[in-house]
Amino acid sequence: MDETIHVFEQVAQYFSLLADPTRLRILSCLCAEERPVNEVVERIGLTQANISRHLNILYRAGVVERRREGTSVLYRVVDPNFVDICRTVSVTVASRDLGDELGVAVTN
Repeated sequence: MDETIHVFEQVAQYFSLLADPTRLRILSCLCAEERPVNEVVERIGLTQANISRHLNILYRAGVVERRREGTSVLYRVVDPNFVDICRTVSVTVASRDLGDELGVAVTN
């Protein structure tokens, strides 16, 4: 297999993790500090089963780590690229949306 094809497949898989709004919200919740699952559930406002499913996807992909503390499971972001990508894209989209709202072209 051509090496570039393999690399592009991995890049697409990497970005697919960001293609779900719930995972973006979870990453945003975890980007500043480690949090227990129940706190992520409270902040996001979805069911624990739904949040746990997304956290497991992020964990298996190596984006977050988890550890047990007593009866709680805590998660934290370990791939700083995800935080940087999310922030950059979120700021770009928010700026563009604000520019559209104000009738001003925003360039980056």
